[in-house]
Amino acid sequence: MSVDLYRVDERLIHGQVVLGWGGQLATRRYIVVDDELAGSGWEQDLYRLGAGGAELVFVTLSEALGALTGWQVDGVASILLTRDVRTMRLLSESGDMDGCAVNIGGLHHAPGRVRVLDYVYLSPRDDEDLRVLADQGVTVSARDLPDMHPTSLATLLDRRR
Repeated sequence: MSVDLYRVDERLIHGQVVLGWGGQLATRRYIVVDDELAGSGWEQDLYRLGAGGAELVFVTLSEALGALTGWQVDGVASILLTRDVRTMRLLSESGDMDGCAVNIGGLHHAPGRVRVLDYVYLSPRDDEDLRVLADQGVTVSARDLPDMHPTSLATLLDRRR
């Protein structure tokens, strides 16, 4: 599969993603699925500064739904990123992510969210979206860097209570 990592991370492209994950996975393309960012050229330019020469693709959710199958088989080592769990859930509803794994890499403190790990805070809506992802055949875990031990969805939701 060409999409080597599906990751939810509010910061999208940053050092942990590019140096940690991208280095280990030999990533040649980062796909950012974010409706607002897809329409903001100047913000895209800021993210390009940190991408280490890899190709960056900024798309809306609608565009990603139409392109996901192609990215999965085109042979370009890729990381697909969303800013929130809801977007990843909506992307998975296409049915094209059955059997894939989603990494929760960074959801930080915000009103209505509860700390479950140092780098993961979840709201009740996030909990529901994560459950739906799992029900759609997606394996969900949290891990900030590739050499860290993953935390399972069951553990995330248990800590949420």
